[in-house]
Amino acid sequence: MEKYIRARIEELRLKSNLSEYQLSLDLGRSAGYIQSISSGRTLPSMQAFLEICDYFDITPLEFFTPNIQNPSLLHMVSHNLEKCTDEELQLIDELIKHFQH
Repeated sequence: MEKYIRARIEELRLKSNLSEYQLSLDLGRSAGYIQSISSGRTLPSMQAFLEICDYFDITPLEFFTPNIQNPSLLHMVSHNLEKCTDEELQLIDELIKHFQH
C-alpha cells in the first residue's frame, strides 16, 4: 500500500507537470516534502493525504482507483452529471454505449 501511495502521488504530479519542489510548496510544506515521500522516507499524514487529494481535485476513492486514467476529468464530468435530468442522463448513457462499440 505504501508503494502504491508513493507511485500514485508521483503519477498525479507528473500528469500535472509539476516538480516535487513546486508541489511541496503548493501544498504549503517544506521544499523537500514530496521528495521525502517519493524516496520512501515518509508517508503523508491523513490530513496531508486529504490536502493532496484536494490539490489534484480528486476524492480519496479516486486516488485509490488505479484504472481511472484522468481522475480530475472524471470528477468534473461526474459533478456535471449530477445536474442532469433523467432524460439527459439516458441520452448520455446511449452516447457512451455508442462510443464503446
